[in-house]
Amino acid sequence: MKAKIKLFATLRNGRFDVAEMDLAEGTTILNITEQLEIEKKDAAILFINGVHAELDSLIREGDDVAIFPPVGGG
Repeated sequence: MKAKIKLFATLRNGRFDVAEMDLAEGTTILNITEQLEIEKKDAAILFINGVHAELDSLIREGDDVAIFPPVGGG
């Protein structure tokens, strides 16, 4: 199945901004972060199709997955 993966801010360094990935059925956001060598602590804010998600959320055909690092500032 195919899903669009969008990385933001520092997660783009050495990776991509947006990519369509071929994924196996039963793939979770955690599986994607592991494949992209993103540490759990660095995948802080997650969305599937604009709705808040968790690392263990399943990806379905055609989903848009957004992965953000922790937000900092003051």
